[in-house]
Amino acid sequence: MNVTGLNVVVMGLGRFGGGLGVTQWLLEQGANVLLTDLLSEEELRHQLEQLGPHEKLRCIFGEHRIKDFEQADLIVANPAVRMPWENPYLQAAWDAGVEVKTEIQFVVEQVDRRKIVGVTGSAGKSTTAAMIHAALLASDLQAVLGGNIGGSMMQKIDQISDDTIVVLELSSAMLWWLGDAQGKGWSPHVGVLTNISPNHLDWHGSMESYETCKENIFSFQEQGDIEIRSVEVDPIRDELYILGEHNKQNAAVAINAAIVMGADVQEAVKGITEFRGLPHRLERVGENVYNDSKSTTPQACVLAVDSFDKPSRIHLIVGGYDKKIDLSLIAQQADRVAGLYAIGQTAEDIIQLAKCGYAVHCESLEVAVRAAKERMGEGDVLLLSPGCASLDQFENYEQRGEAFCSLALG
Repeated sequence: MNVTGLNVVVMGLGRFGGGLGVTQWLLEQGANVLLTDLLSEEELRHQLEQLGPHEKLRCIFGEHRIKDFEQADLIVANPAVRMPWENPYLQAAWDAGVEVKTEIQFVVEQVDRRKIVGVTGSAGKSTTAAMIHAALLASDLQAVLGGNIGGSMMQKIDQISDDTIVVLELSSAMLWWLGDAQGKGWSPHVGVLTNISPNHLDWHGSMESYETCKENIFSFQEQGDIEIRSVEVDPIRDELYILGEHNKQNAAVAINAAIVMGADVQEAVKGITEFRGLPHRLERVGENVYNDSKSTTPQACVLAVDSFDKPSRIHLIVGGYDKKIDLSLIAQQADRVAGLYAIGQTAEDIIQLAKCGYAVHCESLEVAVRAAKERMGEGDVLLLSPGCASLDQFENYEQRGEAFCSLALG
């Protein structure tokens, strides 16, 4: 899409890099950009410093204005905007006949679909996508990793040649936009779905909507495309560096996806078995201290606990932002672990649901770490695996994980 000279409204700079990346790209392409965000200029100071001033850039902070959405040539929405089909500003744009897109739609328009592996799932999608990328690189194939895993793919477009394989982690929100796309649905050549369990119901409004969006990874595939849901786990996965039975399944899926895209079997296996994991995903940060801040669903929390031989030695920190999902699974861990320490918006609900074991309402991460360390014995494990998002007390899961590491190791 040629955006030169268009008046483009970017709805939401955000704090994860996508809004920043697409804004920079639009300006480089010669678009006139109006950046509008509900956050204040001070709250976005870091992102704005990276963006810098530009003669074709105007900004509005602390509000959106209907007229801006009605008068634009193009709207670029942040996928974090909940239930976009009900959003009054986006609806005003659609009613006025203005095209609305997201960054990921710009990306897939510029890359040969046959070179794209898309990965989604309620848990494990980041690790699986990174494993596929590692397997491809180990096979000396050109590959780029991006999407929901962080940053902006628009910054990597220049790195993509005809031979480059693009591995995209795709969130349910991204898949809503790719599935809707104003009547032109899109799915990748190779689609990978790790699992589906309740998540992001605050964004989707219902489990049915969430499941539909996840299935969009396959819904618009064409003849000759590949669908990967799960595969038999090869015993060689016992050589994985990273913890967890679930990661053996992730590795098996990743091997298959990489082979489909031309990876050598032996080299792909080597790349995955040597894969060291991603930050904030069951990351060993100290002696018996593990940072799993990326755990934002109850199922992810359970998988983390299951990754250890002796759950009864774990002091588990849980809780956070309320995504309106069932927290019973998190609460049930109190009966398995040495202690369960609940923080954030969901803390009270988790404690009320915990029928057995030691469970305490700690409010903050600082209080939880201190309480856990006071009760830990020799050989015990301190694990942050919240099972909830971070947005009630932190900007993102990375900030939460970094705070945990500082408190736990300080």
